Amino acid sequence: MGTYPYSGGTAGNVIANRLTENHNINVLVIESGPSNQHVLNSTVPFFATSLGGTEYDWNFTTVAQDSLGGRVINFPRGHILGGSSSITVTGDDGWSWDKLQPYIRKNEKWTAPADHHDTTGQFDPAVHGFQGINAVSLSGFSHPSDPRVIQTTSELPDDFPFNLDMNSGDPLGLGWLQATIKRGERSSSATSYLEAKFIDRQNLHVLLNTRVTRLLETRSSGPSQPVIRTVEFADEDTQKPRITLTATKEVILSAGTIGTPHILLHSGIGDAKSLKAIGIRPVVDLQDVGRNLSDQPALGNACISTNATLREEVLQQWEKHRTGPLVASSSTHLAFSRISSDSPIFNSVRDPASGKNTPHYELVISNGAGLRTMQGHFISIGTIVVSPIARGSVSLGSTDPFDQPLIDPTFLATEFDIFAMREAVKSAQKFFTAPVWKDYVLSPVGGLENATSDQLLDDYIRRGVFSAAHPVGTAAMSAKNASFGVVDPDLRAKGISGLRIVDASVMPFVTCAHTQAPVYIIAERASDLIKEAWKLL
Repeated sequence: MGTYPYSGGTAGNVIANRLTENHNINVLVIESGPSNQHVLNSTVPFFATSLGGTEYDWNFTTVAQDSLGGRVINFPRGHILGGSSSITVTGDDGWSWDKLQPYIRKNEKWTAPADHHDTTGQFDPAVHGFQGINAVSLSGFSHPSDPRVIQTTSELPDDFPFNLDMNSGDPLGLGWLQATIKRGERSSSATSYLEAKFIDRQNLHVLLNTRVTRLLETRSSGPSQPVIRTVEFADEDTQKPRITLTATKEVILSAGTIGTPHILLHSGIGDAKSLKAIGIRPVVDLQDVGRNLSDQPALGNACISTNATLREEVLQQWEKHRTGPLVASSSTHLAFSRISSDSPIFNSVRDPASGKNTPHYELVISNGAGLRTMQGHFISIGTIVVSPIARGSVSLGSTDPFDQPLIDPTFLATEFDIFAMREAVKSAQKFFTAPVWKDYVLSPVGGLENATSDQLLDDYIRRGVFSAAHPVGTAAMSAKNASFGVVDPDLRAKGISGLRIVDASVMPFVTCAHTQAPVYIIAERASDLIKEAWKLL
């Protein structure tokens, strides 16, 4: 009989599902947030980003960002069951692209879009899984801009070549957005890995509205290897009583890129000197806990268009039939691009991308943004620097685990990051110069219309940048005998017995794309690593 208590999130729910496939294993999911059930904005794909600033968001903010003129940035992270739903430097080829393919298929369940339109030519079935758990689909609503987007790949093919499927391992180019949506509703780790037939298992337990405050020493197995299998937690609202529970096998910490270092540091696991300075007794001197924070800076770039839709009408359509524009996100297409190899930026900066087929920035094409933002009807191309150089940190401002951590992503703090964002915005502007947009896009708004020089463009960028919500790296994986990093390739915390970390924090650097699918894949492989370690396979 094994008990595995841990903090829940995108990865955590995968672990809970896979471990309880064995009825002799008991799993307790400890989730700080509430249930995801009956939360409209968590269910309607188009409204997903409306969860920010509500009780379903941790409502984190960054410290003042010097590179953004002192702005404090909202840093959204999911405070709800399900969380915020090719690593080759580890010395373990189990994390290679080829070795991870079975886990991609194990996670993914390709699903027909809500409108059941013919998807021929919009994705490549050969690179997807059809028997997994988490639903993935194409947009279930045809926007009037869709044919124009695809036409642009013909009119400006050198800049925006068509890519049938970016999940093939060849991401460069423009193609159709794939999203975790099933029958017009969002598919998260809570709705998929913890759906009724799984969460009703007698050996799977979920504790909501409960904050993990610390991990405690269960016993010491020697001066260099403490055993940490005890979790301290408390009610999220009353902050008491402090209850402890000890796992018979190990604790799996899946609290996310912000939550995981926050818990570790309060537990005395981190840089010993910094912990002593704030008044926390060091238990394990792991200097990289909370360091190496990497997130992708994003920007909106809206334009006024001639399209119009009424919010209440489309909401009624979704509620009655699960059809209409709300069955998908407002984003319909993505484009991944590289800065030219002969760009002068590479005279002073080493290319941060992992290879010549890896993008530096992303364009996210969205129609209908006016449904939830400014007055009017808009089309936008969001720009994201997907291979940033800047590294930040998560640290503590107090010894109270209910206080928010200090988050410093250092957005645009490097020469390359601001250059890459500038190039991305210029690429977005060029996209709308294709002849097909002549009678559709009227003018840029939000300050972009006045950004007529590089300096003015940089000012516009620094005023508007926000988090793409893809933070990673604060409990980074490294080779087993490396003197840096927080976890080994098997995701066990270095220098500790009984503790494993499974979430985006273990990624040494941010993937040059989105992070949700990689987290699912990490969790799927972690489940097998845990089963193998305890001879459960």
